[in-house]
Amino acid sequence: MASNTGNILLGILAGAAVGAGLGILFAPDKGASTRKKIKDGFDDVSENLKNRFRKGSIDLESKFEYFLSHTDSKREEVIDALEKKLGELKKEAATAKN
Repeated sequence: MASNTGNILLGILAGAAVGAGLGILFAPDKGASTRKKIKDGFDDVSENLKNRFRKGSIDLESKFEYFLSHTDSKREEVIDALEKKLGELKKEAATAKN
């Protein structure tokens, strides 16, 4: 669902950028002024996308850290259980040997 929201937002931003660009191109203004407006518009869209990417990477990093912290505790539980089972097997092997 988050992916759909991101795609929708990206589509809206792209549509707004294209619409603004077309509006500027057809507006009666000097060429240099029009080019500056287009450049400023693309700069704004570029900055918005960079901010979104930064936020997404921070969210991904925090989720990864959460995953790692929870797998560490599970790993310790598994190691403890395996060590306990190994001890039991060693006792059984020693008993069977005698």
